[in-house]
Amino acid sequence: MAEETIFSKIIRREIPADILFQDDLVTAFRDINPLAPSHILIIPNHLIATVNDVKASDERALGRMMTVAAKIAEEEGIANDGYRLIMNCNKHGGQEVYHIHMHLVGGRPLGRILAT
Repeated sequence: MAEETIFSKIIRREIPADILFQDDLVTAFRDINPLAPSHILIIPNHLIATVNDVKASDERALGRMMTVAAKIAEEEGIANDGYRLIMNCNKHGGQEVYHIHMHLVGGRPLGRILAT
């Protein structure tokens, strides 16, 4: 798998992104092609290609992704009405960038399945 992704460049701020949160473990930024009023990507700062590549040593970063999602949902004003967290894995799962990332999507009723 790749050692460098577009997300790696966003983490290092080499390419522009609307970054909402960044610490030593994770970075969160707005999706450039949002599917809902709030559509934020939350990524670990170190490259993990797919969910299949997660190791026990990644648990701290993955846990931080969840707490950051809750924090941003509150800041976006979507926590009370609800939101969706999505992680895709590999081709059939719809993964396009091979650096795991969580989509935080909300701001409108999403229904049973997210429609594009």
